[in-house]
Amino acid sequence: MSSPFRVERDSLGEVRVPKEALYAAQTQRAVQNFPISGLRPWRAFIWSMATIKRAAAEVNSRLGLLDEKIAGAIVQAAQEVIDGQWDDQFVVDPFQAGAGTSHNMNTNEVIANRANQILGFSIEDPNKPVHPNDHVNMAQSTNDTIPTAIRLGCLWRLEELLAAVNALADALDQKAVEFDDVVKSGRTHLQDAVPVRLGQEFGAYALAVRRDGERIRRAAEGLRRLGIGGTATGTGLNAHPEYHPRMVKRLSELTGLELHESDNLFESMQSLADAADFSASLRTLAITLTRIANDFRLLSSGPATGLAEIQLPAVQPGSSIMPGKVNPVMAEMLNQAMFHVQGCDYTVALAAQAGQLELNVMMPVIAHNLFEMMQVTIGAVEAFTEKCVVGVKANREKAEGWLARNAIVVTALNPVIGYLAGASLVKEALATHRTVGEVAEEKARAGELRHVQEGRPVTVDEIRAALSDLRKLTEGGIVE
Repeated sequence: MSSPFRVERDSLGEVRVPKEALYAAQTQRAVQNFPISGLRPWRAFIWSMATIKRAAAEVNSRLGLLDEKIAGAIVQAAQEVIDGQWDDQFVVDPFQAGAGTSHNMNTNEVIANRANQILGFSIEDPNKPVHPNDHVNMAQSTNDTIPTAIRLGCLWRLEELLAAVNALADALDQKAVEFDDVVKSGRTHLQDAVPVRLGQEFGAYALAVRRDGERIRRAAEGLRRLGIGGTATGTGLNAHPEYHPRMVKRLSELTGLELHESDNLFESMQSLADAADFSASLRTLAITLTRIANDFRLLSSGPATGLAEIQLPAVQPGSSIMPGKVNPVMAEMLNQAMFHVQGCDYTVALAAQAGQLELNVMMPVIAHNLFEMMQVTIGAVEAFTEKCVVGVKANREKAEGWLARNAIVVTALNPVIGYLAGASLVKEALATHRTVGEVAEEKARAGELRHVQEGRPVTVDEIRAALSDLRKLTEGGIVE
């Protein structure tokens, strides 16, 4: 009976590797050393590393440093990885050795062994020509490939992320138009405030989300600077002098992304500030979305004993014990997702500051969290847009009913009767369970209200004129 394992060798000795695995000794050691989370690399990380390996094989071949036949096999193998054919071969836990050597070697070994197969050699053949370090990793180091892969992986999904953000902003804008004629009570400090239109609330949500998308796009510009070619410390040791510019050019061609050469390879090796900046822009979006989700939950609360000014789509039953209960589950999902994103950002921030001297060894956890932030944000925003925002409805009767009971509309009387007289009206209206308009008219008839500027008695008509058009109160200026 044949063994399910084969023996591979590295600089530390022999290792048993699953017989059919494309990876080899260094990957297997990492699997054994880091049984931490059970997580695997994100597709963006696999794609970006394989893209670097393909570009490097092509550049080194054109520079006359790598045999054309070997380079061709590496290119074909790398492209298969890029296309997602061998995702199951990337098995190293994100919580691994510093800098990402294990992920880099996982990539090198998979591509090398697949290239050997393409050239007609068995994985177990001791004479197989393609070596993971000497050929696939030529002119590279983990120290320059991993930060380059982080940048490429984030840029790879940038437009997808921004499309999701802009679609949410568009949906909120549409609701702002739809709800523009719904006048309701504004609230500050969670207490009654002057009237607003429901459309104004939603228009503000839309603009906040759109501006966060703009922040993300601006932050992504820093990711376009690539430090590939710095090799171990930024000196470019073992790389051709033309390798860096040629790699940036070839990566631009392969990915369709706008990429730039680094203006200082040492800075590109030492600093993960660009990644931290991009992460922070995602955190800012998460903060905005958390706030909006909270508002959706408040505005839809009840429906009998809460605000209930909007109605969210009923997408699933809300209770296993209370019949008929429907919860704001999409807003709750968005809250949880955005809490997670903010936690990921904190990890990125801690890891980015942990760099020392010529290298930041915390890059694997930075990569994992950045790619996870993008995945969670895209999924959560798309689901919230499609299953909540698009179907949200205004409860006009409830909104206008609350507004009718809001004594703070007395603010519209400030130019007529002044602040102190208005405060007195509010106190009496609340104590007697009447509207402020009713109390004001009563006092005007009794001659108890004086014009704040002119000192004359205020008429009932002046009171009614100031309070008659509640929509006008939402448009600013002095109510005439």
